[in-house]
Amino acid sequence: MKTNSLTITYLSKVSFASLNGGDKEVDNIVTIKKVTLDNGDQLPYLSSQAVRRALRDKLEELGWAVSPVAKASEDKGAAKTSLDPAQYIDDDLFGFMDAAKGKDAEKGKATVRTSPVRVEALLALTKYQEDLDFGTNYMAKKVEGGQPNIFETEIHSGIYRGTILIELDRVGAGEGFEKTGKLSADERAKRVQGLIDAFQTMWSSGRQSRFLADISPKFMAAACMNSKNPIFLEAVRTDRNGQVDVAALQTVLSDYDQFITSSVLATQEGVFGKAEGVVSLKDGFSAIKQWIRDYYAAN
Repeated sequence: MKTNSLTITYLSKVSFASLNGGDKEVDNIVTIKKVTLDNGDQLPYLSSQAVRRALRDKLEELGWAVSPVAKASEDKGAAKTSLDPAQYIDDDLFGFMDAAKGKDAEKGKATVRTSPVRVEALLALTKYQEDLDFGTNYMAKKVEGGQPNIFETEIHSGIYRGTILIELDRVGAGEGFEKTGKLSADERAKRVQGLIDAFQTMWSSGRQSRFLADISPKFMAAACMNSKNPIFLEAVRTDRNGQVDVAALQTVLSDYDQFITSSVLATQEGVFGKAEGVVSLKDGFSAIKQWIRDYYAAN
């Protein structure tokens, strides 16, 4: 079996945040997105589309040219990009779909590139505790006869877990590259390493004016795999003291050892403790970038 993918499950810590707005506003309360468990507990989350947006924006901030956005091909359709994965890193990594109507009696067609970068929502490990941030907008008082506008915002404090899986064999190749052929090994490596840089410093611009939060990884379990599977997705967890259960992750590495070509556990000691077998975040990201260089040098 040949190496074909890279999976990373990570933890981020936010002490005071309102990461992702929900679609329901009741009595001037601005809600956050939550998922409900079988026991009725609700876990806040940052949606996977918001994570992908954060990564795309970070790539642009880091100097990569991203694909221009244009109107949809169909009325009322979603806006589209240039649909050019050979030229633009975001069209390559995050894929696209554009549907166009056919002429006269012809059938319509869709231009599709399935994303080789799979993303899970950033999900809190602890439930929502009904905390609200109370606010009053006094700007209205500057208007004659105006009254202060009172509002509240749902907030949450805790550790969040997310996962990305990169199909290394599909980056710079496959759908969308029929005319140009796959990219050079060097360019494919640069793109995946660029994504890793964006991931290391990931920041979502939404709701940051009043609730500045850092969603970048502070602990990660990563593996280069010869079978595509997010093996750590449900296994990275913390104990009552907020420390990572490293022993549980060692069982994952043991259970899947025949499918793992390389692995690393890494942490930022300022946030999580550094257990035996865990390296610094700097060393962890260095190891991942070396795996990427090695993979594309051999493929």
